[in-house]
Amino acid sequence: MQEIAIGWIAILSICAFAVMGYDKRQAVRREWRVPERQLWLLALAGGGIGAYFGMQTFRHKTRHTAFRIGFLLLALIDASLLLLLFGVRLPSLDGVLAVHWLIKLKEEIPWN
Repeated sequence: MQEIAIGWIAILSICAFAVMGYDKRQAVRREWRVPERQLWLLALAGGGIGAYFGMQTFRHKTRHTAFRIGFLLLALIDASLLLLLFGVRLPSLDGVLAVHWLIKLKEEIPWN
C-alpha cells in the first residue's frame, strides 16, 4: 500500500509538472490552453509537488495568488505525506516548548 501511494504521488507530480510546461507553451503561442480546473485537479489528486515546481520552473500562473499559495500548500502536504510514508520522523517541538516555558517562568519569578 505504501509503495502505491508513493508511486501515485510521483506519477501525478510528473504529470502536473509536464502539464504546467505544456500550458505555458500554449499560452506563449496563444493556442488552446489547459483549463485551470484540470490543473487544480491534478494538484489536488496528489500532484502538488510537480504543479508547484512546474509553476516555478516555467514561471506559469505565478501572478495568481490562489495558484501560488494553493500549489505551495498542496506541495507541502504531499511532501509531508511522502516523509510519513518513508518513515522519516521530524524532530518534536516538545523540547523547544519546554525551554520556552522555562524561560518565561524564570522571567516571572522575582530572584531578589
